[in-house]
Amino acid sequence: MPDYELLIFDWDGTLVDSIDRIVESMHWAADSCGLVRCSDAQVKGIIGLGLPEAIASLHPELLDSALVERFRRCYSERYLALEAEPSALFPGVAEALEMFRAQGYRLAVATGKSRHGLQRVLEGRGWLDYFDVTRCADETASKPSPLMLEEILEHCGVSAERALMVGDSSFDLQMAWHAGIGSVAVGYGAQPLAVLREHGPVLAIENFMELHAWLDRRASGQPVEVGEYVR
Repeated sequence: MPDYELLIFDWDGTLVDSIDRIVESMHWAADSCGLVRCSDAQVKGIIGLGLPEAIASLHPELLDSALVERFRRCYSERYLALEAEPSALFPGVAEALEMFRAQGYRLAVATGKSRHGLQRVLEGRGWLDYFDVTRCADETASKPSPLMLEEILEHCGVSAERALMVGDSSFDLQMAWHAGIGSVAVGYGAQPLAVLREHGPVLAIENFMELHAWLDRRASGQPVEVGEYVR
Protein backbone atom coordinates (compact mmCIF):
# COMPACT_ATOMS: atom_id res chain seq x y z
CA MET A 1 0.00 0.00 0.00
CA PRO A 2 1.42 3.48 -0.84
CA ASP A 3 2.77 5.30 2.20
CA TYR A 4 1.17 8.52 0.93
CA GLU A 5 -2.56 8.88 0.49
CA LEU A 6 -3.15 12.56 -0.31
CA LEU A 7 -1.28 14.61 -2.92
CA ILE A 8 -1.72 18.39 -2.65
CA PHE A 9 -0.66 20.60 -5.53
CA ASP A 10 0.04 24.26 -5.97
CA TRP A 11 -1.49 25.55 -9.22
CA ASP A 12 0.53 28.28 -10.98
CA GLY A 13 4.05 27.12 -11.78
CA THR A 14 3.41 23.57 -10.58
CA LEU A 15 0.54 22.22 -12.65
CA VAL A 16 0.11 25.13 -15.07
CA ASP A 17 2.71 27.07 -17.05
CA SER A 18 1.49 30.57 -16.17
CA ILE A 19 4.54 32.20 -14.57
CA ASP A 20 5.41 34.46 -17.52
CA ARG A 21 1.84 35.74 -17.64
CA ILE A 22 1.89 36.57 -13.95
CA VAL A 23 5.16 38.46 -14.38
CA GLU A 24 3.85 40.38 -17.40
CA SER A 25 0.63 41.26 -15.58
CA MET A 26 2.53 42.60 -12.56
CA HIS A 27 4.66 44.75 -14.86
CA TRP A 28 1.54 46.00 -16.65
CA ALA A 29 -0.09 46.96 -13.35
CA ALA A 30 3.03 48.81 -12.19
CA ASP A 31 3.19 50.74 -15.47
CA SER A 32 -0.52 51.56 -15.29
CA CYS A 33 -0.14 52.92 -11.76
CA GLY A 34 2.98 54.95 -12.51
CA LEU A 35 5.24 52.74 -10.38
CA VAL A 36 8.76 51.53 -11.03
CA ARG A 37 8.70 47.96 -12.26
CA CYS A 38 10.17 45.26 -10.08
CA SER A 39 12.53 42.83 -11.79
CA ASP A 40 11.28 39.56 -13.22
CA ALA A 41 13.14 37.75 -10.44
CA GLN A 42 11.45 39.86 -7.77
CA VAL A 43 8.02 39.08 -9.19
CA LYS A 44 8.77 35.38 -9.42
CA GLY A 45 9.89 35.54 -5.81
CA ILE A 46 6.38 36.42 -4.59
CA ILE A 47 4.43 33.98 -6.76
CA GLY A 48 2.50 31.71 -4.44
CA LEU A 49 1.29 34.47 -2.15
CA GLY A 50 -2.27 35.75 -2.28
CA LEU A 51 -2.61 38.82 -4.51
CA PRO A 52 -2.91 41.38 -1.64
CA GLU A 53 0.19 39.96 0.03
CA ALA A 54 2.07 39.86 -3.29
CA ILE A 55 1.29 43.51 -4.05
CA ALA A 56 2.31 44.60 -0.54
CA SER A 57 5.58 42.70 -0.84
CA LEU A 58 6.50 44.06 -4.25
CA HIS A 59 5.28 47.63 -3.71
CA PRO A 60 5.38 48.58 -0.02
CA GLU A 61 5.22 52.20 -1.13
CA LEU A 62 1.56 51.66 -2.07
CA LEU A 63 -0.15 53.05 1.02
CA ASP A 64 -3.28 54.53 -0.56
CA SER A 65 -6.09 51.95 -0.61
CA ALA A 66 -7.53 53.37 -3.82
CA LEU A 67 -4.20 52.96 -5.62
CA VAL A 68 -3.82 49.44 -4.25
CA GLU A 69 -7.25 48.61 -5.64
CA ARG A 70 -6.31 50.14 -8.99
CA PHE A 71 -3.15 48.03 -9.09
CA ARG A 72 -5.14 44.89 -8.26
CA ARG A 73 -7.69 45.68 -10.94
CA CYS A 74 -5.03 46.40 -13.59
CA TYR A 75 -3.22 43.17 -12.76
CA SER A 76 -6.41 41.12 -12.92
CA GLU A 77 -7.59 42.67 -16.17
CA ARG A 78 -4.25 42.05 -17.86
CA TYR A 79 -4.00 38.50 -16.58
CA LEU A 80 -7.52 37.67 -17.74
CA ALA A 81 -6.74 39.10 -21.16
CA LEU A 82 -3.66 36.92 -21.43
CA GLU A 83 -5.69 33.93 -20.26
CA ALA A 84 -8.12 34.26 -23.16
CA GLU A 85 -6.15 31.24 -24.32
CA PRO A 86 -5.67 29.31 -21.06
CA SER A 87 -2.16 28.56 -19.86
CA ALA A 88 -1.04 25.06 -20.75
CA LEU A 89 -0.44 22.28 -18.28
CA PHE A 90 3.23 21.42 -17.86
CA PRO A 91 4.41 18.29 -19.71
CA GLY A 92 3.32 15.11 -18.01
CA VAL A 93 0.82 16.74 -15.64
CA ALA A 94 -2.39 15.48 -17.28
CA GLU A 95 -1.03 11.96 -17.65
CA ALA A 96 0.38 11.77 -14.13
CA LEU A 97 -2.76 13.12 -12.48
CA GLU A 98 -4.84 10.51 -14.29
CA MET A 99 -2.48 7.78 -13.11
CA PHE A 100 -2.62 9.08 -9.54
CA ARG A 101 -6.41 8.98 -9.64
CA ALA A 102 -6.40 5.46 -11.08
CA GLN A 103 -4.03 4.32 -8.32
CA GLY A 104 -6.37 5.62 -5.63
CA TYR A 105 -4.51 8.73 -4.48
CA ARG A 106 -6.65 11.58 -3.24
CA LEU A 107 -5.86 14.87 -4.97
CA ALA A 108 -6.14 18.45 -3.73
CA VAL A 109 -5.10 21.98 -4.71
CA ALA A 110 -3.72 24.66 -2.37
CA THR A 111 -3.19 27.89 -4.28
CA GLY A 112 -2.57 31.59 -3.94
CA LYS A 113 -5.21 32.18 -6.61
CA SER A 114 -8.58 33.60 -5.67
CA ARG A 115 -11.57 31.30 -5.52
CA HIS A 116 -13.06 33.08 -8.52
CA GLY A 117 -9.83 32.62 -10.47
CA LEU A 118 -9.44 28.95 -9.63
CA GLN A 119 -13.08 28.18 -10.40
CA ARG A 120 -12.68 29.87 -13.79
CA VAL A 121 -9.71 27.72 -14.80
CA LEU A 122 -11.14 24.51 -13.36
CA GLU A 123 -14.39 25.08 -15.21
CA GLY A 124 -12.49 25.81 -18.42
CA ARG A 125 -10.75 22.43 -18.17
CA GLY A 126 -13.85 20.54 -17.11
CA TRP A 127 -12.18 19.89 -13.76
CA LEU A 128 -14.74 21.30 -11.32
CA ASP A 129 -15.10 17.85 -9.71
CA TYR A 130 -11.61 16.59 -10.51
CA PHE A 131 -9.96 17.24 -7.13
CA ASP A 132 -11.21 16.01 -3.76
CA VAL A 133 -10.86 19.51 -2.31
CA THR A 134 -9.34 22.87 -3.24
CA ARG A 135 -8.37 25.84 -1.09
CA CYS A 136 -7.61 29.42 -2.21
CA ALA A 137 -5.83 32.28 -0.50
CA ASP A 138 -8.85 34.58 -0.35
CA GLU A 139 -11.04 32.09 1.54
CA THR A 140 -8.49 31.03 4.17
CA ALA A 141 -4.98 32.38 4.85
CA SER A 142 -2.23 33.09 2.33
CA LYS A 143 0.85 30.92 2.18
CA PRO A 144 3.10 30.31 4.09
CA SER A 145 0.43 29.98 6.78
CA PRO A 146 -0.45 26.28 7.13
CA LEU A 147 -4.18 26.98 7.46
CA MET A 148 -5.23 25.89 3.97
CA LEU A 149 -3.31 22.63 4.34
CA GLU A 150 -4.81 22.00 7.75
CA GLU A 151 -8.28 22.56 6.27
CA ILE A 152 -7.51 20.14 3.43
CA LEU A 153 -6.29 17.47 5.86
CA GLU A 154 -9.40 17.88 7.99
CA HIS A 155 -11.71 17.71 4.97
CA CYS A 156 -10.06 14.52 3.72
CA GLY A 157 -9.59 12.93 7.15
CA VAL A 158 -5.92 12.28 6.36
CA SER A 159 -3.00 12.67 8.77
CA ALA A 160 -0.12 15.00 7.91
CA GLU A 161 2.30 12.05 7.57
CA ARG A 162 0.16 10.59 4.78
CA ALA A 163 0.13 13.78 2.68
CA LEU A 164 2.56 15.48 0.30
CA MET A 165 2.59 19.13 -0.80
CA VAL A 166 3.95 19.70 -4.32
CA GLY A 167 5.01 23.23 -5.23
CA ASP A 168 7.39 25.53 -7.07
CA SER A 169 7.87 28.29 -4.48
CA SER A 170 9.44 28.65 -1.06
CA PHE A 171 6.00 29.61 0.27
CA ASP A 172 4.64 26.19 -0.71
CA LEU A 173 7.44 24.40 1.09
CA GLN A 174 7.29 26.66 4.15
CA MET A 175 3.54 26.11 4.37
CA ALA A 176 4.06 22.35 4.23
CA TRP A 177 6.72 22.48 6.95
CA HIS A 178 4.45 24.50 9.24
CA ALA A 179 1.69 21.92 8.69
CA GLY A 180 4.00 18.96 9.34
CA ILE A 181 3.61 17.73 5.75
CA GLY A 182 6.41 16.48 3.52
CA SER A 183 7.05 18.59 0.43
CA VAL A 184 8.11 18.05 -3.17
CA ALA A 185 9.98 20.87 -4.92
CA VAL A 186 9.54 21.35 -8.66
CA GLY A 187 12.28 23.32 -10.40
CA TYR A 188 10.51 24.31 -13.61
CA GLY A 189 8.25 26.99 -12.10
CA ALA A 190 8.80 30.26 -10.23
CA GLN A 191 11.93 29.41 -8.23
CA PRO A 192 14.94 27.19 -8.96
CA LEU A 193 15.72 24.03 -7.04
CA ALA A 194 18.80 25.68 -5.53
CA VAL A 195 16.43 27.96 -3.60
CA LEU A 196 13.80 25.33 -2.85
CA ARG A 197 16.24 22.76 -1.47
CA GLU A 198 16.91 25.12 1.43
CA HIS A 199 13.43 24.29 2.73
CA GLY A 200 14.01 20.55 3.12
CA PRO A 201 11.81 18.89 0.48
CA VAL A 202 11.69 15.09 0.48
CA LEU A 203 11.98 15.18 -3.30
CA ALA A 204 13.30 17.69 -5.85
CA ILE A 205 12.34 17.24 -9.52
CA GLU A 206 12.61 18.99 -12.87
CA ASN A 207 9.83 17.03 -14.60
CA PHE A 208 6.38 16.30 -13.20
CA MET A 209 6.47 12.63 -14.25
CA GLU A 210 9.40 12.10 -11.89
CA LEU A 211 6.93 12.41 -9.03
CA HIS A 212 4.93 9.48 -10.37
CA ALA A 213 8.07 7.38 -10.79
CA TRP A 214 9.22 8.19 -7.25
CA LEU A 215 5.88 7.34 -5.69
CA ASP A 216 5.72 4.06 -7.61
CA ARG A 217 9.20 3.12 -6.39
CA ARG A 218 8.25 3.90 -2.80
CA ALA A 219 5.02 1.92 -3.06
CA SER A 220 6.88 -1.12 -4.42
CA GLY A 221 9.75 -0.88 -1.94
CA GLN A 222 12.37 -0.14 -4.63
CA PRO A 223 15.35 2.19 -4.00
CA VAL A 224 14.58 5.85 -4.69
CA GLU A 225 17.99 7.52 -4.23
CA VAL A 226 18.59 8.52 -7.87
CA GLY A 227 18.81 11.77 -9.82
CA GLU A 228 17.40 14.73 -7.94
CA TYR A 229 15.74 12.59 -5.26
CA VAL A 230 16.48 13.89 -1.81
CA ARG A 231 15.40 10.90 0.29
